Parts: sequence; C-alpha cells; structure tokens
Amino acid sequence: MPRPVVRALLLGALVALVAAFFAFDLDRFASLGALKEQQASVEAWRAANPWRAAGAYVALYVLVAAASLPGAAVLTLAGGALFGVVLGTVLVSCASTLGATLAFLSARVLLRDGVQRRFGGRLGAINDGVRREGAFYLFTLRLVPVFPFFLVNLLMGLTPIGVGTFAAVSQAGMLPATVVYVNAGTQLARLDSLGGILSPGVLLSFTALGLLPLAARRLVDAARTRAVYRPFAARRPRTFDHNLVVIGAGSAGLVAAYIAAAVKARVALVERHRMGGDCLHTGCVPSKALLRSAKLLADIRRAPRLGIRAASAEFDFAEVMARVRQVIAGIAPHDSVERYTRLGVTCVQGSATITSPWTVEVTAADGSRRALTTTHIIIAAGARPFVPPLPGLAAADPLTSDTVWNLTTLPRRLVVLGGGPIGCELAQAFARFGSQVTVVEAATRLLAKEDDDCSALVAQAFAEDGIDVRTGYTAQRVEIVAGEKRLIVEHAGAMTALPFDEILCAVGRVANTTGYGLDALGIPTTPTRTVEVNEFLETRFPNILACGDVAGPFQFTHTASHMAWFASVNALFGRFRKFRVDYRVVPRATFTDPEIARVGLNEQDARAEGRSFDVTTYALDDLDRAIADGATTGFVKVLTAPGTDRILGATICGAHASDLLVEFVTAMKHGLGLNAILGTIHTYPTMAEANKAAAGAWKRGTVTHGQHAVLAAFHAWRRGAAGPGGVLAAVPALLRDRRAVEPRDTTGG
Repeated sequence: MPRPVVRALLLGALVALVAAFFAFDLDRFASLGALKEQQASVEAWRAANPWRAAGAYVALYVLVAAASLPGAAVLTLAGGALFGVVLGTVLVSCASTLGATLAFLSARVLLRDGVQRRFGGRLGAINDGVRREGAFYLFTLRLVPVFPFFLVNLLMGLTPIGVGTFAAVSQAGMLPATVVYVNAGTQLARLDSLGGILSPGVLLSFTALGLLPLAARRLVDAARTRAVYRPFAARRPRTFDHNLVVIGAGSAGLVAAYIAAAVKARVALVERHRMGGDCLHTGCVPSKALLRSAKLLADIRRAPRLGIRAASAEFDFAEVMARVRQVIAGIAPHDSVERYTRLGVTCVQGSATITSPWTVEVTAADGSRRALTTTHIIIAAGARPFVPPLPGLAAADPLTSDTVWNLTTLPRRLVVLGGGPIGCELAQAFARFGSQVTVVEAATRLLAKEDDDCSALVAQAFAEDGIDVRTGYTAQRVEIVAGEKRLIVEHAGAMTALPFDEILCAVGRVANTTGYGLDALGIPTTPTRTVEVNEFLETRFPNILACGDVAGPFQFTHTASHMAWFASVNALFGRFRKFRVDYRVVPRATFTDPEIARVGLNEQDARAEGRSFDVTTYALDDLDRAIADGATTGFVKVLTAPGTDRILGATICGAHASDLLVEFVTAMKHGLGLNAILGTIHTYPTMAEANKAAAGAWKRGTVTHGQHAVLAAFHAWRRGAAGPGGVLAAVPALLRDRRAVEPRDTTGG
C-alpha cells in the first residue's frame, strides 16, 4: 500500500478514535473517583469472566496508550485493583509497551518525515546522539514519571531509534513505576489522589536509577582514559609552557593557531618546511594561478568566435611558471612567521616529535633540540601525493602535484596517471599550453565521483583541447628503451605503450602519519591511513587532537580550516563543553573548464544510499548572462526530497560553478529550500540567476494538470465567460490528475 494512503488511513483512524473518546464523554472514566465508584461492579464482572476481563483490559489499555489518550495512570491502578500485583504488573507492562510502541510508530509514520524535512539540519546533532546513546536517554526518561510518557512515545518516534530498541527499553524503564502504581492499585480504597503515589524520594530514586547507565558509561570511559595515560604519568609536567602546540603550519594548523591566539591562549606552531603548507606552495594557490593562465590562453585562441580578430597566443612557459611563483609570494605574507608572531603565536622551525602526551620535542635544521610542554596538542601534519609502486616508475623521475611546479620547460609529451580532480585540472592546463597530454584512468570515466553528465562534459572539453583520454586503462610498468620513456598500459587484455617525456602521478594523497611519534604513543590509524579520531577530533589521548588532511575524511583546504575550529575549541575549552565536528554540508569543486561544483548528494551517491529523490535540471544555454558571455556549456542540477523543496544536494557544471554553489551551501546549512531561493531577488544579468531559474523549474514541476484546469475555470468565471459551476466541474480533475504540467526528472524516486 502506498505510504500516503497508509498515512491517510492511520490519521483518519486516530482522529476518529480521539473524537469518539471525547464525543461520548469517555474521559469521565479516566479519573480516580470514577474508578473507585465502579470498582465493585468491575471486580464482580472480572470474577465471573477472568479471561475475558484480562483480554478486555489489555485491549483497552493498548488503545488508550496508542492514541495518547488520558487515563493510563488510572488504568494502571485498575490493573492492581482487579488482578493483583503479579498478574496486574504483567498485564500492564505488556499492554503499556505495546500501546507505547504503536504510538511511537504512529508518530514515525505521520510526523517524522515532515519534521526531519523541515528541521533536519538543526536536528542533526540530536539524531546523532540518539543513534549513539538513544537507549540510555530513553531509559532515563522512562524512569522519571514526571515527564509524560505519551510525549516520550511521540518524540522518540521522530528520531532514528529502532523500534525493537524502543520497545525493549520502554518496557524495562517503565517497569519500576508500573510496579509502584499496580501495588498502589491494590490499596485503591485508601488512595485520595494520583499525586500521592510517587513521593519525592521515589522520584529521586527513579531518576538516579535512570542516570546510572549513563554514569556507569562515563566512569568506564574515565577508567579507560586513565589507563591510556598511566604509562606516561611520571612524565607529566607540573606546569606547562603552552596551552596548545600545533604540529604543521598548513591550512588546518594555521587556523588552529590563529583561534588559540585570538582567545589569548599561549600557542606554539611547529613547521619543518614552509609556512602555508601544501595549499600555498604546491596545491590550491599555484594550481589556480596556472589554470588562470591556461584559461586566458584558451580564450585568446577562441577570440575569433567572440568577434575579436587581433589576438596573440604567443607565450613563454617559463614566464607562466614565474607568475605562479609571484602569486605564491603575494599570498605568502598572509601565512608568514611575521604575521603569526604579531598575532601572538610562537612559531618554531623544525621537525616535531611527540615524546609524551604533554611534550613535543622539536629538532632544528642544525640538530639542536627544544622541548615544548603543553596541556594539549593538535596534529595538523597534512598529506602528500601518493606515488604508486609501478615497476620502473622511480627511474623515470615522476612528477607529482608537489614537484610539477619546478618545471621551467613545457613537456612535449605528458602522461597523467589519474583522472581525478588534480589530474584533470593539470592535464587540461598543460594541454592548453601545448603539451601532448594523455590521461590514463583505470575507471570507466573521468571524475568517477561525479555524475555521468558532469564527466561527459569534461570529457568533451578535453577532446576539444586535444587531450588523449584513456579510461579503462591500467598502468602496468614504465620502460626506458633507447632513451625513450614509455608507460605500458593494459586495456581489454591488450598491452599498449604510451611514450612520454614527463609523467605526472595524480592518483591520490596519503596522510602524513609517520615521523613524529604516533607509533611510540600507540595512536592508531584508520584503514584509509589517517589518524584515528572520534567525533570531537580526539585521538586515544583526549588532549591530543588531529584535524585536516591527516585526519580525513576529506582532503580539502576548506574542510581542514573547518575542522581546525572544532579541534582548537575542543582542546582549549573541552573541559566545559565539546563540539562534535559537523560534516553535514561540505562543498567541493573541480576547477576544470567547465568547473564542477557540488554539495550534498549527487545522483549516483543518492542511488547508492537507496535514497528517493526528485531531480530538477536547468541548462545554462537558456541563461541570458551565459549567452552573453559565450559560456553556455553546463547546467544546474538540484536533488530534492520527493514532494518537497528540501535540498538534498546540488551539482553545478559550467563557468563559475564554484562561486554559484555558495547559495546552495548556505541554503542547506540553514535549512532553506528551493522556495526560499525562488523568492530571493537575484541581480540581472548574472550567472547566479541560474540558481533561481533552477528553483523556478522545480516550482513549475509542482503544478499539475488538475490545478491548471481549476485555475482556467476560475479565471473564465472572473471574465464572465463561464459560471461558477465551471470551477466546481474542474475540481474532479484537480483530485484525479496529479501529473505535473512540466514534469521534473524523477529517475531517483
């Protein structure tokens, strides 16, 4: 049966039940006085019909609890009065658990999707907490009868807790109060009020019992922590030189040190090479400078198509690389020792080794050593390019994203190993400079983490740039024959030799987890070879944290900075409050031409997770500014939850995609949907209008043929061209025809 039909039937049944309860004035029986008045007659009927009475009692209790009607406490007392302590407790325990579970399921079916859809972004932390410790939270709530049980049923139905867990924990948690109430029911004649059943002492005892599992868990965690530190206890300093020592001055380390200095903590920043890390010297900054020059060169060559006749495509590759170095030099002061020293950071040059949970030993280039004592340590050691162990590769002196910037002469023939973001960006740049570029990718397409249509657009652009793309090819070895370097690749069982002058390895990066004492401290790494951390970015030593590429799970500069905030705040203020790192809305971009930018789910990820979704796509060749700029290649694609405007993810492929994505990132972060984007004024003519146009395409996809029929009849009546009966006559079409006038792509739903 379709889910909407189930919801409608369930809602109708609940409404009818509640309406009947109050319409027939049944609430008058849900009082202690009514129970005492009817006690004699009910007991007589129970004595004459013991099994029927037990069945009727259980059915009534389940009905009241499932519908969240008043009277559960009175019914519990009745269980004791009619069936005694033992049988009464069994009947009440089973009936209350079954009724509570039905109420829980009703809330889940009727309300959870809507609540999570509307407030999902804000409920993320609560959902995560329930997944981890939901049973403990539920047990505590059940043991404190002051909190209405029917609210517990409904609220828990909105969370991810499992049905079996809810039922089992509810039965165990409600049992003590059940015994107290059932036992009180055996003395029904002496009761004056429901409030007198649970004394403050009993309530306090129940609360303490509920908190016991949580307290026990905290005690176990504390004991484990003490055991971790015990081998180093003798080396713990009585006083510390610093509040925080940060290892690594890349994106994560710089932000962590900056935050610590901003809150007046004493912080030392240790860097063995250059301030700024990979992003400044070998990653984001130089690659974007190189891509800008390559894009400019491509635009010049494309000038005749824009009506420009006089254009020169002459360039000097050495000058291009010199400009890259100039760009690095222009940004370097932002990350310099001088700037951070002015901010209050102690910058230390040398190689760091963690010798104890509170000591970092720094070895300078001249061999001198210096020990830094600190209450907390943040590991921000970054990552490095991975060079695959191909036979013969080392002899060919391969390039990586670290060393390619040393080139001063353009390679005539360049082979790029890897069709991911780094490989694709550099391949396109060198091809536009004039290299004969071959991309070797083992997967069946470029940029395998993106949707097929994005990969296809990049492949088309590569073909126009003259790049030889070999997808489905696996590198086997490198040979040097008569002075010529060749990469041997396998495809469909056949071997092919690809000659090259330079080979660039772009097959991923590996975290820097060795060389600074992790093994000696027993700090483990994950199967993906990153430092193992918890949700607070703590290692097995709570005062040693890790963030950025060295900790994963993402290897982006912006996520490194994002993680650094959590790591530094948790290190400095975690004794009072800790923050779980938030990965819910993480944007990413590949700076090829066209660019690909994404946040949240794309189609292939949504299908892999089994998620239902609607797809709305808006092509840039319909956008005025794109037409004016000659940048009509690409699209904006938005995934939404079926039947709603809630954004599950957005992918933009085209010019300035990385900039356009920010609007969707903001919307998802703050729980805004496509209606909010559609209702926002966008400057004309700009590329950003594509986002609003995509929202408009989604909105048009919600208008049905039936709605159009009613609207047409309404306006005909307003013009006097038809009577009001025409509007009524169109209503059946409204109910019957729910097809969208401009249907969206619903391949995911």
